[in-house]
Amino acid sequence: MHKDYTGPTIQLSVYDDKLILWNPGKLPEELTIDMLKTKHPSHPRNKNIADAFFKMGYIEIWGRGISKIIDACQAVGMPEPMLEEFAGGFQITFLKDIYTEAYLHQLDLNERQIKAVLHVKEAGKITNKSYQKLFSVSRITATRDLTGLTEKGVLKSFGEKGAGSYYHI
Repeated sequence: MHKDYTGPTIQLSVYDDKLILWNPGKLPEELTIDMLKTKHPSHPRNKNIADAFFKMGYIEIWGRGISKIIDACQAVGMPEPMLEEFAGGFQITFLKDIYTEAYLHQLDLNERQIKAVLHVKEAGKITNKSYQKLFSVSRITATRDLTGLTEKGVLKSFGEKGAGSYYHI
């Protein structure tokens, strides 16, 4: 017996700062969003379609799609996408600008560091000396804060060590 499916369809929403994909249907009870980010068993909704895509080479290993998406985002400097169950479906949000204030807070940066990154987004770069001036801090504090930003991969250091060096995203 043929039955037409008249339920909601996949939705794509494009904004200036993000892209949202929404798919109807919740995750299987056996899976959580945290589990999707690690090695987990696959629970395809339609095993025949999943098997066909596997045989065509579009799926290399079942249960690895989200990990591949996260890896691809990180490889091009984008933040990890937000995954959530929303309005009876599963939603993934890709942020265009990795360095939003909310994202920077997730990195456990201090307020000076967050403001410095936002400054670099506007000005293009920052030096140790300009950091000191912007935040009225000592050279050692500026060095420590900027080193923390480079260690977390937020900023990159360029130029010779010392007076000629600068940082940018």
